[in-house]
Amino acid sequence: MDGEPRTNVSNVLVIGMGCAGLRAAIAAHAAGCEVKIIGKRPWKDAHTVLAAGGINAALATVDAQDSWQQHFADTLREGYFLADPRMVEILAREAPAAILELADWGCPFARTPDGKIDQRFFGAHKYRRTCYVGDYTGRAILYTLADRVTQLGIPINDTQYVSQLLVEEGACAGALAFDLYTGRRTVHQADAVVLATGGGTRLWRRSSSRRDENTGDGLYLALRAGCALGNMEMVQFHPTGMVWPEEMAGTLVTEAVRGEGGRLYNNDHERFMERYDPVRMELSARDRVAMANYTEIAAGRGGPHGGVFLDITHRSKDYILEKLPRMYRLFMETELLDISRRPMEVAPTAHYTMGGVMVDPETHATTVSGLYAAGEVTNGLHGANRLGGNSLTETIVFGRRAGKDAARHSRTRSAQVRAKAEVDAALADLDVMLHEGDEMARPAQRELRVAMWNYAGVVRSRKLLEQGLEKVAELDAVLPRLDVRPTAEGYQDLAHALDLRASLLAARTVLLSAIARRESRGAHQRSDHPEQDPNLRVNFTVKLIDGELVMAEVDVPDVPEDLKEWETAGADVEPVEGRLLE
Repeated sequence: MDGEPRTNVSNVLVIGMGCAGLRAAIAAHAAGCEVKIIGKRPWKDAHTVLAAGGINAALATVDAQDSWQQHFADTLREGYFLADPRMVEILAREAPAAILELADWGCPFARTPDGKIDQRFFGAHKYRRTCYVGDYTGRAILYTLADRVTQLGIPINDTQYVSQLLVEEGACAGALAFDLYTGRRTVHQADAVVLATGGGTRLWRRSSSRRDENTGDGLYLALRAGCALGNMEMVQFHPTGMVWPEEMAGTLVTEAVRGEGGRLYNNDHERFMERYDPVRMELSARDRVAMANYTEIAAGRGGPHGGVFLDITHRSKDYILEKLPRMYRLFMETELLDISRRPMEVAPTAHYTMGGVMVDPETHATTVSGLYAAGEVTNGLHGANRLGGNSLTETIVFGRRAGKDAARHSRTRSAQVRAKAEVDAALADLDVMLHEGDEMARPAQRELRVAMWNYAGVVRSRKLLEQGLEKVAELDAVLPRLDVRPTAEGYQDLAHALDLRASLLAARTVLLSAIARRESRGAHQRSDHPEQDPNLRVNFTVKLIDGELVMAEVDVPDVPEDLKEWETAGADVEPVEGRLLE
């Protein structure tokens, strides 16, 4: 990292190149601002590309009875009433226009025979409201937004690792980043910053996230900047992830397999969902199927790689190739397994961070002036269990709102803050991280992921969670001994060390929040508190104060009077072919 850092100046800086970040950048540009996008992954390879199922909006093109109010009701109920009702209302109201805008920009949504955007059943929706592009919806939307960004001439810098946000006197003035290959440091000065970095599911041993993404780095940045995080104990475990080969462990096996008739068996060839939900069977709620799979594995009824068996062999090969082409290809390429002839071995996998940065529902502004957040890094929309298809809608609706208000904030500024002392401190922090040592970050990352899986996985208890805190403390002591130096491949060691530091802090917020929530609700299951507590309809928040994590409780806002009647609407959703309940 030789030479002086470069300086880049913009009105609005967007950190993250997924759908939330790109939509924020487009909105800020439309409001007349100079915008810059930076991110650590290669361009067009954000985590959004893995989103397969679809994006929700009450267009009523297939089921005319659908409405934004019903979408509101389904989302609120599925989140076990921990979601912010105003945030849910905004999402449901604005989703249709957001989808039509994407279509106008060229997103190739599937169409009905009469040319309308097609919609299908997905995850506990009363009506068909999930728009889709085959089984690669996230990629299609990301590419559509990326093309729009390119057309608008918004500058993009990928392979940039953000190590610190620059905050002076309670206001965000930009960020410090370095190039993952050259090590060149850049001070990004901005009037406003939008954080769109994704979640923290890579903290777990089995995760649907890829290596070096969703490591909790955005959560770390927000905490260090002075933001509060909420609902960090709420992590959605998808019931079916791959378990083998090692490098594929946790890779998502889409719920469409169960939607198309897939059956779950243990190693006694017992179709065990008969014991957990005899009515809905494999089409039960996502958290219930995940719990069933976990219980069977923990009881020793799993397969050779620690999973249960998902069987679709009763369907013809032609049917599977038509309905599940990616899954067929995935297992053939990685395991040489023909899923039309043999069952898949699967296990629960950490899939979505439902907690995150506390933001204003209207603008997605944080409590730090000039700092905004959008997408999976935020808290408020999903409560204790995410409604399938809402994550992509969230990125579009709230990415736009965050970018728009970031531009408004920029226009209120009479001068741009340079935050020299903060820049110097952030540069010094990177210097301190670069040194020889007797430990490597990768093994420590693995230890943390194993610990989080063992101590804060599908089923938790106070004893396990406290053991997790002890393990995190042990790994904290490894940080000063890491071997971090440039190589011919660049500054990957530094990125891994920073990821580890961020993951350890994020893991601690999860463990503390999970200890505080002494009940079982949605994705958070406590063996020592198996019942839901009606008095715990609160968000447990955590903030970094003088180097210590401080917990607090925040009541969930009441449902507005004009929407009260919708609080329980849709509770009669029944399993039908093509609909999955999550």
